[in-house]
Order: sequence, then C-alpha cells, then structure tokens
Amino acid sequence: MIRTLILSVFCIAAAFTAQPSHAATKAGVEAQFRQWLDADLWPEASRSGVSRAVFDRAFSGISLDWDLPDLAPPGFPKPKERAQSQAEFRSPGAYFSEKSLQGLAASGRSLMKQHAGTLARIEQRYGVPASIIVAIWGRESGFGRARIPHSAVRVLVTKAFMSTRTDLFRREILAALKILERGDIPASAMKSSWAGAMGQPQFLPSSYLDHAVDFDGDGKRDIWNSVPDSLAAIANYLAQSGWVRGRDWGFEAVIPQGVTCALEGPDRARPIAALTDMGIIRISGRPFPDHERSAPGMVLVPAGTFGPEFVVTPNFYVIKEYNNSDLYALFIGNLADRIAHGGGAFVTPWRSTGSMLRSDIARLQSSLESQGYDVGGADGLPGYKTRRSIGEWQGKNGETPTCFPTPALLKSLR
Repeated sequence: MIRTLILSVFCIAAAFTAQPSHAATKAGVEAQFRQWLDADLWPEASRSGVSRAVFDRAFSGISLDWDLPDLAPPGFPKPKERAQSQAEFRSPGAYFSEKSLQGLAASGRSLMKQHAGTLARIEQRYGVPASIIVAIWGRESGFGRARIPHSAVRVLVTKAFMSTRTDLFRREILAALKILERGDIPASAMKSSWAGAMGQPQFLPSSYLDHAVDFDGDGKRDIWNSVPDSLAAIANYLAQSGWVRGRDWGFEAVIPQGVTCALEGPDRARPIAALTDMGIIRISGRPFPDHERSAPGMVLVPAGTFGPEFVVTPNFYVIKEYNNSDLYALFIGNLADRIAHGGGAFVTPWRSTGSMLRSDIARLQSSLESQGYDVGGADGLPGYKTRRSIGEWQGKNGETPTCFPTPALLKSLR
C-alpha cells in the first residue's frame, strides 16, 4: 500500500512538472507579437523595399485582433480542425436567392446607366462586358455600398502572426506594406473584410498589386473610394485571367436522354457545334450564336440532373478565377444577364436531392477514389470531378447517370 501511495504521489508530481511554468496569456502573446514585428517581419519588409518610416506608421498602436476566426495563438491550445460530420450539404439552389438577385439586378441596371461612359471605356480597353463587371461589383461589395469595417493592416498582420494559414497572410501583409509604400492610400483608410479582402472589388493585397488600375487619372489606384478605379480593376483582373473578348459566359441548356451528364469539366472542352451534334440545345430553343459554334464549350451540371444544365465558355472559368466556386460564377453570369437583358431565374428548377452531411459526401468520394476515380479530393464538396465520376460509375454499373451525390448513391457504393 505504501509503495502504491508513493508511486501515485510521484505520478502526480511528474504531471505537474510537465506543465508549462505559466499559462499563455493574451498580454504575453501581444508582447511576442511586438518582438516578432521587429525581429521577423521588419527585416523581410525592408528587403522588399518598404521603408522604416512606412513600417512604423503602419503598426503604430496596432494590437492583435482576437475576434478574427481561425486563429492559433502561440502557447494556446491548438484549434481543432473543423469537423465535417455536422456540416450539412445543401442543394445548390439555396445559393440563388431570387430576392437578392432581383435587388442586385435592379440596382445594377441603374448604375450601369449612371456609369455608362466609364464602363464603355473600360470595356473597350479590357474587352470585358460592362454587365459582368457590374455584376461582380454588386456581388462583392453591394456596388461599393457595403460596410467594410476592418483595418486591413490589423487583420492581415494578426493572421500572419497567429492564424492557421500564416504563410498566406505573411505574403499578404508584405504586399499591403508595398501598397502603403507606394502612397496610394494611408493605413488608416485601408479597409478590408475580416478575411483581408479590400475595397469595392474585394482584392487581397497581392491581387491589388497585380490588377489595380488608376483609371480616373488622379495618380492613385484607389479601390476604396473611386468607382472608375474599382470597375477597371475588376475588368483588368478578368482580362489578365484570360477573358476572351467577344464571347459570352455560357447558356442554360438541355442535355437529352441518352447523353451522359459525365461530359462535364473544363478539360473536356469541344466545339459547341460538336455538343449540338449530340443533341444538346439551348433551353430557350434559340440556336447558339454563329461565332460561338466553332469555339470551345463545356458541359456544366452543378446539381447533376437535379437542376439546370449549361454549356459554358472559357469565360465562365475566368469568372471562377475571381472566386473559386461554380455557383459563384453561375451567380455572376445570371446576374449579368439580368442586368444586360432583363433576364430572370434559370428555367429549370433546382430539385432537392435529400439531406446529406459533408462527411457523407467525403465517404462517397473516398469510395470512388478506392475504385480508381479522380474525384478531386475527398473534401465533402462535390466539384465537377466528383460529379462526373459519379456519372461514370453509375453508367458502368447499369444505372442512369445523375452526376450528383444522394443518400441512395452512398448506400450503393458501400
């Protein structure tokens, strides 16, 4: 009994000595942050051409923003990875709020008239239609009306010091310092979202350096206050991402029975005339424009056969460069059509496919991967590689391809 007692006391003492001598505190982390600024960030900023005066002004009085998401403060318990088990995957139709689209379209039509001269000059220079530019402007910042309350410097330096993606945000705070060195805007006016996206186009600082434009001729590239600079920056981003002048973004279509939805993907492009030879038509019944028929097009089925189907052009994927989401690019395309032509919602409705968790879809993806299919990663998000892999598996196993995850399909794959 005595030996057991001595051993217990020894184990308890060892457990206490294994703990740090003091728990991490916010004040302690703030002190580490100030040391990191001088000993770590400043030397790299200096090598990048940032002056000491600009560096000191940028961080004068700056403290860490502890309210930001995805932080990993040194000495604090590591944040747990975001679990997918409780994250519900919803039908893509939930993304397309008709009320939101109608409101943005009405404002967009009015603003396109108001800024018609500026937009015409921008379109002539960059080749991007005014309606696409205005649609992105509306989606990103409510046409510059959205409140963008955060200090970009504070957000970016906080995330560079103690986020779960420090390498990304270190690059971005260095890019922000270069902007300040240029003198385009003072640090106090450099406003961003909580994720560090700045101004009316919602550019990260690196995108600003690559794509911002002084279109109003005042000597500064001002995406916070200048509408011409903001609109031209959006157009320049798309042009440098490969926008094809004179082409549309895409068309709602009908894929006939007997033609698989697994044709989807930018890597499976073919002339639109070849798609029409298969029987794929515009849902409007009108023919594809003559100049589009010989150019490459791609099938897009964001909800498989449970929703609208599309033939898109390479410009669709240029819009997707702005925000890496099929649904975002579709939203912009549909909004632009409403602004330019008074169009409305997609003709084919979005149908429910049943409730699934992202973890369910990840298991489905893993099952397909184990059978040799390239699903683009088992991340619980059904991108085009997952959708077409589903269609290919269904066709191979005697099922009618639907190209979309469902609870029934998950059971079949088990």
